[in-house]
Amino acid sequence: MKTIKSLGLSACFMTILGLAACGQNNGSTKKDTAKISGKGFAVLELFTSEGCSSCPPADELLAKIQKEAQGKDIYLLAYHVDYWDRLGWKDVFSNAEYSKRQEQYGRWFNLSQIYTPQLIVNGKAEFVGSNEAAIRNAISDQLSTKANVNLVLHAQPDGGGLKVHYQASNIVKGSNLLIAVVQKNAQSKVERGENAGNTLSHVQIVRKVQNEPLSATGEGSSIVELPKGFDTQNWEVLGLIQDQSNGEILGAAKADLGVNANAKK
Repeated sequence: MKTIKSLGLSACFMTILGLAACGQNNGSTKKDTAKISGKGFAVLELFTSEGCSSCPPADELLAKIQKEAQGKDIYLLAYHVDYWDRLGWKDVFSNAEYSKRQEQYGRWFNLSQIYTPQLIVNGKAEFVGSNEAAIRNAISDQLSTKANVNLVLHAQPDGGGLKVHYQASNIVKGSNLLIAVVQKNAQSKVERGENAGNTLSHVQIVRKVQNEPLSATGEGSSIVELPKGFDTQNWEVLGLIQDQSNGEILGAAKADLGVNANAKK
């Protein structure tokens, strides 16, 4: 955690506290994510940037969890924020919408500042993104906590996009459905900024987000515009049901894309 962005301000600055926190990623873990089998789910949202020298360890941890999460109810999203872009290197995956989402979490958590790398689990707790022990414990706790909301997503091609149909049970009034289009893997050669000269590997890169109010019945459809290059092998579509009063994620699912869901390029 090396840089922080004050909520409502555009400036980034250094923090000694952040440098200390970065060292928390080492050490043994109490619970093995790959062996957990419960009735809950865990959504991990990482806020990162190619311009941040403290972010690669968090990206690497997310990649490790991605490998272990196969077949588990673990959903990973990496948002590349844009407030680092003015400091020497423009992250090709960055988007102002992702910075706004992080700022909203800052308000939900009553934080005076936001930072990278920050990782949020189920909208309930936030950690330095490289703090492996704390993050794994949070995942285990959430997987062992029964989910009250069930979400099912189906998707099919619709012109240049996807028609996503959702069905949710036990929805909470004031909840929204966030649909995220995620690229599973990518690499970038960084030429300037704090990571200059390094080739960075990324996983679960959010390339498109769309917020939808849930219908009163908990069932409905939405058209999602797909980014260039989308395919069903190297990308996925995730849905999150989120309480807009406090940020808690109540349900999550991966869309069933089907074998014929490739988008036109």
